[in-house]
Amino acid sequence: LPLHEVRIIDRTGREVGERQEGVLEFRGPSTTSGYFRNPEETAKLFDGDWLDSGDRAYIAAGDIFITGRVKDIIIRAGRNIYPHQVEEVVGDIEGIRTGCVAVFGTGDPEAGTERLIVLAETRETDPEAIERLRVQIDKRTTEVLAVPPDDVVLAAPHTVLKTSSGKIRRSACRGLYETGRIGEGQRAVWLQVLRLALAGLGPLLRSWRHTATEVGFAAWWWLVLVLIAAVAYPAVVATPGVARRWSLVRAAARTLFALTGTPVRIERDAAARAESGIVVVNHSSYLDTLLLALALPGALCLVVKKELERNPFTGLILKRLGNLFVERFDTTASLADTDAVRAAAKAGRRIVFFPEGTLTRMPGLLPFRQGAFVIAAELGLPVTPMAMRGTRSILRDGQWFPRRGRVAAKLLPTIEAGGEDWSAAIALRDKVRTAILEACGEPDLGHEVAPTFQRSKATEPSG
Repeated sequence: LPLHEVRIIDRTGREVGERQEGVLEFRGPSTTSGYFRNPEETAKLFDGDWLDSGDRAYIAAGDIFITGRVKDIIIRAGRNIYPHQVEEVVGDIEGIRTGCVAVFGTGDPEAGTERLIVLAETRETDPEAIERLRVQIDKRTTEVLAVPPDDVVLAAPHTVLKTSSGKIRRSACRGLYETGRIGEGQRAVWLQVLRLALAGLGPLLRSWRHTATEVGFAAWWWLVLVLIAAVAYPAVVATPGVARRWSLVRAAARTLFALTGTPVRIERDAAARAESGIVVVNHSSYLDTLLLALALPGALCLVVKKELERNPFTGLILKRLGNLFVERFDTTASLADTDAVRAAAKAGRRIVFFPEGTLTRMPGLLPFRQGAFVIAAELGLPVTPMAMRGTRSILRDGQWFPRRGRVAAKLLPTIEAGGEDWSAAIALRDKVRTAILEACGEPDLGHEVAPTFQRSKATEPSG
């Protein structure tokens, strides 16, 4: 959706990685201003400027997969249970009316959790037939969830409440059950409480362990990074020769990925020629430079934004690595910097561009800026696209809580410019972008550019 962002967060409010479930939040121009004359409910709706959708979901390759509504989720012994999982299998039982099953949770203060209730409609009236249905429902539920329901209520047709569009009104059904207007709820006894406590102990401990593991991994990741930087930074600055300095960066990158248990996969197409000319890479995380160093041997020359040169810490090491800086906002200075990049490319240096010009926390390939392709067309230099995956999921822009993940880089077939004019540069840009888009596994944001990205730049510095 143009100008919108989506994120998935865990119980601590931090964004999760690829294929990890959490709460779905979004922000953008269609975000509501809140409930009418209800500031209390409005306050519950927002997490800063992010709107809580009320859904649980996960993201895979840029696509969102909804797993259920938060309010419908049953928390039983520390475990999340999605009603539709049970409703589907119970509805398939012969004798149960299809689409007329409601599964919901109701509070159990004694056990400190929720009781799992299955409400199903049937036309059966014979006591033996009804008892057989109860046994089957208990069995099917146990097969799906590995725990039996606390109560099975078989009711006459039209008992399960629905919306006008046919959706199950689980909250309304819960209200009927809790007020005793359908069936007879089973009261918890000491044996049921004990069984529930024992059944929930494992999931509860696993949940605590998962949270502790996530926090511990983040702490370990930063400890490793700080220790490596403490050794590598002065070594890179003091070592003579750009090629040797880049070798130290590669050693540091390999050590970081190895000690943090991050698998790295480097692929190279037979038609890729990245030893000279221009390399164009998608940009999704501050880890991109480390993966880039592992994927490309020898000395590199990255085109980076001028702001990094003004920072004493980053400016010194980036200069020692032979990178070039480009001014993004001063047109005169930007043109001069572009001339320096053109001269370096003409002199045979291998120039690396991040043509998106910036990085964002949301998945997707942004529009490519034209500078790299104009230089390639003018000088007749080949362009080698490279697609990187996984770095955004580990460390997103604006987030300093790293997640576990795997990273990959693929060098794609080198593309030649078909001429020296502007139209040839545009055609080259489109071919390169299409190749990277197909390989990076993220959605196309080429026509969905937020105002913060609509800046005119002569070249494409790294974020």
